[in-house]
Amino acid sequence: MLHLQFRKNRKISEESAVNPAKNFIELCMEYKDYRWVLFNFASRFIPAGLMRKLKNSELGRLNLEEYRKTEKIPLIVILDDIRSLHNIGSVFRTADAFLIEKIYLCGITASPPNKEIHKTALGATDSVCWEYRKEILPLLAELRKNGVKTACIEQAQNSILLQSFKVVKEEKLAVIFGNEVKGVDQKVVSDSNICIEIPQFGTKHSLNIAVSCGIVLWDLFKQFKL
Repeated sequence: MLHLQFRKNRKISEESAVNPAKNFIELCMEYKDYRWVLFNFASRFIPAGLMRKLKNSELGRLNLEEYRKTEKIPLIVILDDIRSLHNIGSVFRTADAFLIEKIYLCGITASPPNKEIHKTALGATDSVCWEYRKEILPLLAELRKNGVKTACIEQAQNSILLQSFKVVKEEKLAVIFGNEVKGVDQKVVSDSNICIEIPQFGTKHSLNIAVSCGIVLWDLFKQFKL
């Protein structure tokens, strides 16, 4: 569905540029999407090189029902012992943006409804499928039994650098993010199929969990969908 939308938008842009005589109503009837036709017509009157912020109405955002019907990428996020409610909410929002299949909340990780989670999730707890599990190790065993590959996001011996990791599009993947202070528990690291590491080159070698999640999910989304 996402690919089709991208191709349609590009086709409308090319059509309106190559054939300016074709009027607005004809293009609307042909593509049945007046928003993108209008945007591409308007773009021709903006001077080259001038950038304009898009309005919310121009973003092509899905409503809740459309989102739930949209095909998700075969990627699961597991949050284990995350203490910050704002971090949890941020992960939900990122998961919504990149069409993540499901989030599992484990250990001390809080679950919705929660007003502090909502502050950063901005409603993504309603769109993204989630489930709470008290213990993570039985969950990992269950996922692997169902053919899901498990990958902890951590700095570890024999880890795979993120830029070197290649997804298998026919294989479902679960990525695990651990506690803000202690990281992913060693038992979970040992029990995972692989460990993926985000390369860092500064003095800290430490990223906020919401930032780490954004980096990883965008990289994997590109491989699955783009």
